Amino acid sequence: MSEAADRIGEERVQPFTVGGLLTTDVGGTLQVPVLSTPGMIGMMEHNATLLIAPALPEGSATVGFEVSIKHVAAAFGGAECEAWARLDEVIEDRKFRFSVEVREGERVLGTGIHERRLIQVPPPE
Repeated sequence: MSEAADRIGEERVQPFTVGGLLTTDVGGTLQVPVLSTPGMIGMMEHNATLLIAPALPEGSATVGFEVSIKHVAAAFGGAECEAWARLDEVIEDRKFRFSVEVREGERVLGTGIHERRLIQVPPPE
């Protein structure tokens, strides 16, 4: 069994503040910025990446290849949020499936599944 498979069930939480590139004003239709769907997904992906990284073989990394996410609530600029991830499955030691959420306090903003795939990274020149 691989080191990654030994980590099934492990969770990670990453706090973040809604702002900057994570926000949108929906093309000028809102008076205040809110957490954008791409920003939310980016935080989910980033947290899943950090969760699996310590278990990867030397010279490798992961890239996202699938997201199935529902964005169910808004968060305004300045909101203190958390991205949560849990490793649910390791397939053939190269595919990693995570449950992911973004929350503001107890309120769920987004939830779903994210998958990442192992790649070999060329050494730096």
